[in-house]
Amino acid sequence: MKSAELLLDAFGRVQEAVHEAVEGLTEDDLAVRIDPEANSIAWLVWHLTRIQDDHVADAFGTEQVWTADGWSGRFGLPFPDDATGFGHGSEEVGAVRAPADLLLGYYDAVHARTLDHVGSLGDDDLDRVVDTRWTPHVTLGVRLISVIAEDNQHAGQAAYVRGVVERR
Repeated sequence: MKSAELLLDAFGRVQEAVHEAVEGLTEDDLAVRIDPEANSIAWLVWHLTRIQDDHVADAFGTEQVWTADGWSGRFGLPFPDDATGFGHGSEEVGAVRAPADLLLGYYDAVHARTLDHVGSLGDDDLDRVVDTRWTPHVTLGVRLISVIAEDNQHAGQAAYVRGVVERR
């Protein structure tokens, strides 16, 4: 198995987790916060998708799906187009409301773009430096693994919140 195939499998597992956390829930369900400072499923999925979109686009030198395909306008959130959720407080978390089809539509568009990029990689491509702001510099392989790790963490959090919502 090649490295790109492992990465494709990992991103596929993220997609499954995201769909399991979101499908069948109402917009109100997706906006539930289990305490006033907690993240909602909608915010968690929007954020993990924004991070994947931002980081993958940057690593491959392409425009983000968020702006290139008009998702920013469809969501109509009160944030600048470059917002990804890092540093968001309670008010910003509460502002992210969206129906399941919109959240999953954006996620699936980013997922498809990610697979297009990752599927074309050879093992040597993963050693390319994509971020020199860190020591050691961040390679493409490390950046993709960090995206997968963040996505899995937030998808798991969304699944937990879904469980709470469904027991109410």
